[in-house]
Amino acid sequence: MSSLRSLLDEPRVPAPAGDGARRRDWVLIAVVVVSATLELGLRDDLRLPWLAWLVTVGLVPTVRWRRTHPLRVVQIAFGAAIVVDLGLLVADRSTLEMVSAVYLLLLPYSLFRWASGREVAVGLPVILGAAGLGLVVDWEAGLDDTIGGMTVLITAMALGVAVRSQNGARERRLEQAKADERVEIARELHDTVAHHVSAIAIQAQAGRALAATAPAAPLEALAVIEQEASRALAEMRAMVRVLRNPTPADYAPQHGVSDLERLAAASSSGPPVRVTLSGDVEGLPAAVDAAVYRIVQESVTNALRHATNATAVDVRVDRDRSRVRVTVCDDGEPTTPPAAGRGFGITGMVERAELLGGECRVGPGAERGWTVEATLPLAVTR
Repeated sequence: MSSLRSLLDEPRVPAPAGDGARRRDWVLIAVVVVSATLELGLRDDLRLPWLAWLVTVGLVPTVRWRRTHPLRVVQIAFGAAIVVDLGLLVADRSTLEMVSAVYLLLLPYSLFRWASGREVAVGLPVILGAAGLGLVVDWEAGLDDTIGGMTVLITAMALGVAVRSQNGARERRLEQAKADERVEIARELHDTVAHHVSAIAIQAQAGRALAATAPAAPLEALAVIEQEASRALAEMRAMVRVLRNPTPADYAPQHGVSDLERLAAASSSGPPVRVTLSGDVEGLPAAVDAAVYRIVQESVTNALRHATNATAVDVRVDRDRSRVRVTVCDDGEPTTPPAAGRGFGITGMVERAELLGGECRVGPGAERGWTVEATLPLAVTR
């Protein structure tokens, strides 16, 4: 019962955004219309050819809504199939056979790929009812055709389950990668905030101790306290934004821009890594300092591992009044983005930049290789 309840409680999978899927659907609709029309004109063995053409072409628009309304299109298409088969059964006619109607297998696939558990529970009997009635109407087709048809239908539904499971596992891995990145940032901020708070406490104690003998000492202490408190507040705001995990903080020293030269020198294999620093990159906010290092580290690692025939990897860090810009590029062979989407390392870079109010773009270079460009604001946003 618990397993059944968990299946029923399975939420609907969000439909993909963008125009690519819509364009593919329109292409599919056009192909089905043209194919069905050719079958109507060229095949002499069609049963009730005009009815077969009308049903095939009339139901093809349902593919446009198979991702957003998977249950509704199954009810419409297979409900229409039930009505047609009932009419054929009453008229003692054989079921319609048009090869172009094979697109209807997309609808059971979509039901198991996109619909919620309760929608699947409602739609499955409609699909099986239409399939069973079709077998009754076309009983003379023989056992082999019956088994073959049911196998194809079950395969379409099983494929929907498999693709849903695979994509769900990937989404969970992506979310875990983002969560790990948030925890890493929180660990990096922990030492900095603790340092600021300790400085505030020390200055307050010094001000009290020197108040009697040095009247100006409390004012100097208050100035330092104000400065340290402002920095601590900025770091705390950043921490509140990223701390999402109860994992204990790590007290190990964190790397920053000052470690980029050592990072480049440590790359003993592969093309040389050249680091160029521009502007005052010393004294960056702790979160930004660590983010620059992590983004460069991941980008250089990817370039050394994947760049084909590259002769150099260039790292450039530029700072102006309001932001830091990081660029990492290689001169390897021209490549295209991987079809399976970006990896978890790239996801971590993008997540880190966005959490700090910046952005990170990754893709093929203008002429050769790959380029990573990240922009990080110096002021920590809420």
